[in-house]
Amino acid sequence: MSTANLTIIVEKLRKKIDEFEPRLEHGEAGTVLEVSDGIARVSGLGSVGMAEMVLIKTKAGEVPAVALNLEEDTVGVMILGDDRTVAEGDAVERLKKVLSLEVSEELKGRVIDAVGRPLDGKPAPRKTTTMPLERLAPGVVARESVNTSLATGIKAIDSMIPIGRGQRELIIGDRQTGKTQLLLDTIVNQKGTGVVCIYVAIGQKESKVAKLVADLEARGAMEHTIVISAAASTPAALWYLAPYAGCAIGEYFMEKGQDALVCYDDLSKHAWAYRQVSLLLRRPPGREAYPGDIFYLHSRLLERAAKLNSDHGGGSLTALPVIETQAGDVSAYIPTNVISITDGQIYLESDLFYQGVRPALNVGLSVSRVGSKAQTPAMKKVAGKLRLELAQYRELAAFSQFATDLDAATAQQLERGKRLVEILKQPQFEPMPVELQVISLFAATAGSFDATAVADIRSAEQQLHKYLKAETPELVATIAKTKDLDEKTKRQLEAAIEKWRNSKL
Repeated sequence: MSTANLTIIVEKLRKKIDEFEPRLEHGEAGTVLEVSDGIARVSGLGSVGMAEMVLIKTKAGEVPAVALNLEEDTVGVMILGDDRTVAEGDAVERLKKVLSLEVSEELKGRVIDAVGRPLDGKPAPRKTTTMPLERLAPGVVARESVNTSLATGIKAIDSMIPIGRGQRELIIGDRQTGKTQLLLDTIVNQKGTGVVCIYVAIGQKESKVAKLVADLEARGAMEHTIVISAAASTPAALWYLAPYAGCAIGEYFMEKGQDALVCYDDLSKHAWAYRQVSLLLRRPPGREAYPGDIFYLHSRLLERAAKLNSDHGGGSLTALPVIETQAGDVSAYIPTNVISITDGQIYLESDLFYQGVRPALNVGLSVSRVGSKAQTPAMKKVAGKLRLELAQYRELAAFSQFATDLDAATAQQLERGKRLVEILKQPQFEPMPVELQVISLFAATAGSFDATAVADIRSAEQQLHKYLKAETPELVATIAKTKDLDEKTKRQLEAAIEKWRNSKL
């Protein structure tokens, strides 16, 4: 090396040394004190925040966790990975960010876990937006009243317990009464409506989730659906986080001005998981061993469902939480909590289910607090007296068991009630367009099926639909387009139904 080159190198080194300024970077180093059942106690993280992410450095790799208990000397963290790899003495590092999820349009049609990891074998989405799992619900100023229908395709619900975009409607009932099927039918019915659906499976068998995804794919519904699975075999931490992850994804679409629907199946298991996590964190137990903030657990989740006004994009997030009851007890702790938070409930009854009435909807205990504001004018007109007639039928049916002789009017009302119950029955995965629902209910409440045997009602309904589509397609199209039943359309419908009845004679 020449003397000139050596001189240049020395000068550069001297300059670097002169420019060097020593800096001290202050940081916190945590240490795992103990670990058990997905919960670790950590010392040395005095400045960590609530719901802040931390990273546990184990011999097998790095395991994420989230801070939940901030105590005087230690921090209780919930482990989001395999807790069997975490050991006493492992180092813990702060990530200085809250628990969040990567969300994008590419999530449609995907199956992920509660922290966004793909479960379907496909690569992770690109071009994502970070959404926090926990955030404040939209304020009063950002909201507007629920005024747009979210059609489920189920006659009994769309007519008597309507659901609106931005509403929180609880689905409650014993196990094996059709709660999940109601959610799936609603998701299938959103095809082509622009509503993005998020289905959150909490504590369910992986085989059940796989069948559910296959059913949705077979009906073309996975194109607008995202499935979040916290399977029965996963830690309680993921059960606890799954609903918040589903809500964060729904908020992403709501803030883009779109309509989203999130189904929490079910929040009973979510409450169990939170109870387990809280007891492991040594929080004081309350009623039924649940922690004192169990109400806040669900209220801060469900309050995030909203219908935003036009100044805030006009999007909506509709929530359909599910609660499982024990022996029909709706007055238990968790059911009453969630009933008080939501805008109504759809109560599915075991006795009706076993009688073959499906969906097994109890009209007396089910209610929508949004009411007819979320109904189309056509449905509002035909469904007006349906609920009353069904309630009277239930009462008369119970009374008539003890009566030997019934007057003609009572007998006729009982026969009409039987046909109304039959017309409201609906097979799985066969959601019905609103215009056909209107036609069926109009015909049933007007007595057009009174001469038809109860066993033949479903067949007669299908024949009526087929006849009207073939003979008066413009009438069906008018009801579908206007979503109203004015006097002219009503007279045309009456005449068409009468013509169909005469054609059967």
